[in-house]
Amino acid sequence: MKAFPDVIPIFPLSGVIYFPKTNLPLNIFEQRYLDLVNDTYGKDKLMGMVQSQKTGERVYKVGCLGRISDLQKSDDGRILINLTGITRFKIVEEIENTKKYREFKVDYKNFEIDLKDVSSTQNTESLMNKAKIFFKRNGLLLNWRELEKLDEIQKINTLSMISPVTNEEKQKLLESLTIEEKIDALENIMSFYLHEVGFNNQTVQ
Repeated sequence: MKAFPDVIPIFPLSGVIYFPKTNLPLNIFEQRYLDLVNDTYGKDKLMGMVQSQKTGERVYKVGCLGRISDLQKSDDGRILINLTGITRFKIVEEIENTKKYREFKVDYKNFEIDLKDVSSTQNTESLMNKAKIFFKRNGLLLNWRELEKLDEIQKINTLSMISPVTNEEKQKLLESLTIEEKIDALENIMSFYLHEVGFNNQTVQ
């Protein structure tokens, strides 16, 4: 597996999951995260994103490593970045430091699949039909034609990122090891919200 740093700076953010091969725009304005981005951009451009939990300073154990692929500084002191996902990681422990932001020792070995060019043989038609109804019921507009142009992994990861589900459900999607597990988990979550009532008879253009 390609060598990535064992200790990385972490940006904890509630309600946001972030996957390999996806892009996440971030508007940075807190001083500790301005420091994080500036330090990272001057070093290797690599930083981690994890979901923060509901209580205290706790974070979930699995997050995603990203590379800052674009950085723009605004006149009011904010930094706008685009983060491109590389691979997931598991947090081993937090590293004490004197910085304003947090750093963690991480392990990538369970997620080697993220760096491989893999595709799923699983039929996603049922999932896509449910997703269209699920998004429509939640008042969310999505350009489905553009989504269909993405490769299979990007398509499923994008749906997982933007679906209006709970933080815990998002984390379950992130921690699904294979694309097949993720497809099944995402479809089951949507089915729960839709209650499996009449979605086969509904169409969304």
